[in-house]
Amino acid sequence: MTSDEPIGLLEGLATTRAIRRYTDDRIPDDDLASMLWHAGRAPSGSNRQPFRFLVLRDGPGAEAAKQLLGDAFRAGWNAKRESDGYRPSRFADSMQRYVDRFEQTPVVVLVCLDRDRSASPYEGASVYPACQYLLLAARALGYGGALTMWHLGVEAELRELLGVPDGVALSACITLGVPEGHHGPVQRKPLDQVVFDDAWGRSADWISNSPTPPE
Repeated sequence: MTSDEPIGLLEGLATTRAIRRYTDDRIPDDDLASMLWHAGRAPSGSNRQPFRFLVLRDGPGAEAAKQLLGDAFRAGWNAKRESDGYRPSRFADSMQRYVDRFEQTPVVVLVCLDRDRSASPYEGASVYPACQYLLLAARALGYGGALTMWHLGVEAELRELLGVPDGVALSACITLGVPEGHHGPVQRKPLDQVVFDDAWGRSADWISNSPTPPE
């Protein structure tokens, strides 16, 4: 654990940022095991618990996989930067550093879905809660992480390299490490732009647009 100050659940929800800048410090085994234990408490359909966590740190498979992922992430960011017209900014600089240093990421977790039936549009409900649990557990222990999908650009290569069976989906890629920056309040749209009452577009007069949570 990198922080001695415990945080409450609601505080964690309100202050967990996507952290993409990490120190070179290693995450201790006990802390990583704790994050994954808590991620494994996530709900899933019929409690089937189909999520699996393929952890990449510093083994030979991990090093090769991080190289593949680094290439995919750089290609993904370059394409996004051009298509979305990103100009120099703090966010763009952070993303560039993230992809340029991807191979140095302390921990990469490929969150997988072990299918026991045909692929379904409903299956995400049984894996993505575990992703958020993992990120919140990292936050609680003083670490940071980010979820991305650019691993899909090298999915076939990752499957062959890491021996992932055909019946297992590579659902998400989560990076973890000791933050160079810090967590804190996040900037989000006012609630009246994202919450509707009883029908699409109908304002909810019982919500507040305050940047702080209701008492």
